[in-house]
Amino acid sequence: MKSKMQHYVQPRESVLHCNEQASEEIQKFLRAVDSYPDRVAKEPGLSFRRHLANFFEAQHDSPRRS
Repeated sequence: MKSKMQHYVQPRESVLHCNEQASEEIQKFLRAVDSYPDRVAKEPGLSFRRHLANFFEAQHDSPRRS
Protein backbone atom coordinates (compact mmCIF):
# COMPACT_ATOMS: atom_id res chain seq x y z
CA MET A 1 0.00 0.00 0.00
CA LYS A 2 1.41 3.38 -1.01
CA SER A 3 1.50 6.11 1.55
CA LYS A 4 0.20 9.47 0.50
CA MET A 5 2.79 12.17 0.10
CA GLN A 6 1.82 15.47 1.58
CA HIS A 7 3.37 18.53 0.01
CA TYR A 8 3.92 21.50 2.22
CA VAL A 9 3.57 24.85 0.47
CA GLN A 10 4.91 27.89 2.22
CA PRO A 11 2.56 30.84 2.50
CA ARG A 12 3.27 33.47 -0.15
CA GLU A 13 4.30 36.08 2.45
CA SER A 14 6.96 33.74 3.84
CA VAL A 15 8.44 33.13 0.40
CA LEU A 16 8.45 36.84 -0.39
CA HIS A 17 10.15 37.58 2.93
CA CYS A 18 12.84 34.98 2.21
CA ASN A 19 13.39 36.43 -1.26
CA GLU A 20 13.68 39.92 0.20
CA GLN A 21 16.23 38.75 2.77
CA ALA A 22 18.27 36.96 0.10
CA SER A 23 18.22 40.05 -2.10
CA GLU A 24 19.40 42.25 0.79
CA GLU A 25 22.26 39.86 1.57
CA ILE A 26 23.33 39.79 -2.08
CA GLN A 27 23.37 43.58 -2.14
CA LYS A 28 25.47 43.69 1.05
CA PHE A 29 27.91 41.21 -0.46
CA LEU A 30 28.23 43.28 -3.63
CA ARG A 31 28.84 46.45 -1.57
CA ALA A 32 31.54 44.58 0.35
CA VAL A 33 33.19 43.48 -2.92
CA ASP A 34 33.05 47.05 -4.19
CA SER A 35 34.52 48.54 -0.99
CA TYR A 36 37.29 45.96 -0.49
CA PRO A 37 39.99 47.55 -2.73
CA ASP A 38 39.87 50.85 -0.81
CA ARG A 39 39.86 49.08 2.54
CA VAL A 40 42.74 46.73 1.70
CA ALA A 41 44.75 49.74 0.47
CA LYS A 42 44.47 51.14 4.01
CA GLU A 43 44.93 47.74 5.70
CA PRO A 44 47.15 45.59 3.42
CA GLY A 45 46.95 42.45 5.57
CA LEU A 46 43.14 42.38 5.61
CA SER A 47 41.61 39.31 4.01
CA PHE A 48 38.38 39.59 2.07
CA ARG A 49 36.79 37.13 4.49
CA ARG A 50 37.58 39.42 7.45
CA HIS A 51 36.43 42.49 5.52
CA LEU A 52 33.18 40.75 4.64
CA ALA A 53 32.57 39.73 8.25
CA ASN A 54 33.27 43.28 9.46
CA PHE A 55 31.09 44.68 6.72
CA PHE A 56 28.12 42.48 7.66
CA GLU A 57 28.59 43.25 11.35
CA ALA A 58 28.65 46.98 10.65
CA GLN A 59 25.57 46.72 8.43
CA HIS A 60 23.78 44.67 11.08
CA ASP A 61 24.56 47.20 13.81
CA SER A 62 23.50 50.25 11.78
CA PRO A 63 19.86 51.26 11.36
CA ARG A 64 18.08 49.65 8.44
CA ARG A 65 17.84 51.64 5.21
CA SER A 66 14.44 52.40 3.79
